[in-house]
Amino acid sequence: MRRSLGSLAIIAIIVIVLAAMLITSYNSMVAKEEDVDQAYAQVENQLQRRMDLIPNLVNTVKGFASHEKEVLKNVSDARAKLAGAGSPQEQAEANDELSGALSRLLVVVENYPQLKADANFRQLMDELAGTENRLAVARQDYNAQVAAYNKKVKRFPGSLMAGIFGFDEKEYFKAEAGAKEAPKVDFEGVQE
Repeated sequence: MRRSLGSLAIIAIIVIVLAAMLITSYNSMVAKEEDVDQAYAQVENQLQRRMDLIPNLVNTVKGFASHEKEVLKNVSDARAKLAGAGSPQEQAEANDELSGALSRLLVVVENYPQLKADANFRQLMDELAGTENRLAVARQDYNAQVAAYNKKVKRFPGSLMAGIFGFDEKEYFKAEAGAKEAPKVDFEGVQE
């Protein structure tokens, strides 16, 4: 009788230890997933701020460069695409498209010195530059949280727990397609 009670006690201790490990591992994955979601919310927050600034910027440019309709339409279309993007990958692609459209807009702006001197335009450009910096930091923070989460999900015994409870790998917010190439600078035609 004593022997069977001792065996039951050992089995009970093993079950309790395994349950504690299971609960701890599950809670850790939930916490990491929340960290990823929180970091992504900051990326979305900065993308939204950027999208909110763009109509004001476009309207300011419209007043000076009304015949540049295609460039302005491209910026508006890219902004709408970003607003409709769902996954991090779709948002990264739409963000790249919007960045390209904004770059083309800034090239147009170069042809209008009176626009560059406009206080409203300068303020909007400063706000947009600040937002771009905050967006870069938010993307970096998000990717760091994704890395920590993905390591937790891929490593043993986390991989077992992830499979049991449905924790899937998260997507990174990836750099623009041309980010590895240095920009081309052309000083031809520049007057000294």
